[in-house]
Amino acid sequence: MVADGHDIIQGYLKTLDSSPGVYRMLDDQSRVLYVGKARNLKARVSSYARPTGHSRRIERMISDTASMMFLTTRTETEALLLEQNLIKQLKPKFNVLLRDDKSFPNIVVTDHEYPMIKKHRGAKKEKGDYYGPFASAGAVNRVLNQLQKAFLLRNCSDSMFETRTRPCLQHQIKRCSAPCVGKISPEEYGASVMDAQRFLSGRSTQIQAQLKTQMQDASEAMEFERAAALRDRIRALTQVQTAQGINPQTTAEADVIALHMEGGQACVQVFFIRANQNWGNQDFYPRVGEDVSHAEAMEAFLGQFYDQKEPARLLLLSHGIEDADLMCEALSYKAGRKVEITVPQRGEKAELIDGALRNAKESLGRKMSESAAQTKLLKGLAEAFDLDAPPARVEVYDNSHIQGTNAVGGMIVAGPEGFMKNQYRKFNIKGEDLVPGDDFGMMKEVLHRRLTRLQKDDPDRDKGLWPDLMLIDGGAGQVSAVAEIMAEHGVDDLPFVGVAKGIDRDAGKEEFHRVGQRPFALRRNDPVLYFVQRLRDEAHRFAIGTHRAKRAKSQMANPLDEVPGVGAARRRALMAHFGSAKAVSRANLADLKAVDGVSAALAERVYAFFHEKG
Repeated sequence: MVADGHDIIQGYLKTLDSSPGVYRMLDDQSRVLYVGKARNLKARVSSYARPTGHSRRIERMISDTASMMFLTTRTETEALLLEQNLIKQLKPKFNVLLRDDKSFPNIVVTDHEYPMIKKHRGAKKEKGDYYGPFASAGAVNRVLNQLQKAFLLRNCSDSMFETRTRPCLQHQIKRCSAPCVGKISPEEYGASVMDAQRFLSGRSTQIQAQLKTQMQDASEAMEFERAAALRDRIRALTQVQTAQGINPQTTAEADVIALHMEGGQACVQVFFIRANQNWGNQDFYPRVGEDVSHAEAMEAFLGQFYDQKEPARLLLLSHGIEDADLMCEALSYKAGRKVEITVPQRGEKAELIDGALRNAKESLGRKMSESAAQTKLLKGLAEAFDLDAPPARVEVYDNSHIQGTNAVGGMIVAGPEGFMKNQYRKFNIKGEDLVPGDDFGMMKEVLHRRLTRLQKDDPDRDKGLWPDLMLIDGGAGQVSAVAEIMAEHGVDDLPFVGVAKGIDRDAGKEEFHRVGQRPFALRRNDPVLYFVQRLRDEAHRFAIGTHRAKRAKSQMANPLDEVPGVGAARRRALMAHFGSAKAVSRANLADLKAVDGVSAALAERVYAFFHEKG
């Protein structure tokens, strides 16, 4: 008789003690079903051994359990941190899972005699003062745009700054004070930097009052041009505050986190309050089940969201969590300072939560509406292309090049939730034997590399990486090329369709090609046709954008970058002396040796590099 899940779990109890730790439930294929933490492992696991009193989700999980794994920890805090790390790594089927784990941008004021102000994302390795996080790149760009108008700080790179001989366009349009060519003294520029930093630290009212006094003084002295410039700076700062919408008076720093759940789906809205300013909001859609409580969903979100992010000093939550003290301790440990969690009931903080909750409810409503429409379209796609079921993953391929140069392939992915942009992939076409402009050969290379990767990363097709449908931009020729690659890889059960432009390359007259079948078309007003057009257009946008980026990079490349031993300083010296990389490549050895800072050995290396290439 095969033991059921309850009996299997019961069998582990005699091996456990009351230590804190993390447990994993696995199915008969050793796939992780659930990861949990416990203050007392034996007591926690024994609760699963009981045959009654569980929700439907937990009942299904217990039923599927074939084995368990355990890791003991010294403290419950360590267990919480380990649990959230394993959930993000293993993505268990029955856990609440945060699927969108992007980093958030900051503004950095660099450490330089004339500091640069710019957007920064990722590890804070560069020296400077950081302000953030902001909810999106758009929020950062809006603030940067207005700060440059208000304080005229530079946004050019250090290398460009050091090689300027005349003001750039930013100075002409009054976005920069041109410190690169001495249009402003270090002291005056430093004062502007301090004002910008005070604004980013929340002291905006003080700055605006000072600017207003200076404007009045300039006006009384009949320095009308200076007064107008100060007026524009005040206006720019006001626009930043207007765009932010919410500017709390008594909450200097907080992450406002509101959860709304409906119909087995959830939306979490996070507002970033820093320096008494709203630095944007972002919505997240964690995977939950119908029987997941608000407390469980909120606790799982906090643990996973802050796994690689620094929390604010105060977290304002719409719903409480069971182990708030433990979560505070864990987040404080990671941040290296005290982190407080509260569920406000009145006052300004409660108003912030109410606003975030309203946003969460509206966002989830839109998401559910879009998801229902997307599900209907995927069902229509299955009917149009004779698929067994609506596809959960559609991959669309397109190539982009100019007469074969800078050729790239693009793959976009769509599913029930819409475009899955974190799954997009680009392919730099590497085939040296390809004839320039050989679209069939390019598509074969792209599909060969894609199938090779799939067979390596998901050989058993149980990770959800394989597409249920491939759409190829092109007609019979592309379809034949794809079929050839499929046969080489031994793949005969992956549906793919070629989407050709049709007569006069007119949208609405697309023809669809499949192996061994006559081309066919959909009705001109068919919603599925519009859906396919959107998919194809998105693939084209992604491919051509990737191609343009590659082409721009190749056009901006400096041949001196390839010369061994020539760093940024030597490159600047050579460019300043000769005027261009081409002139450097044509220079004779004696002229190269005459450049300040270039040794005889380096001059010989530069000369040999271009001489051998020629």
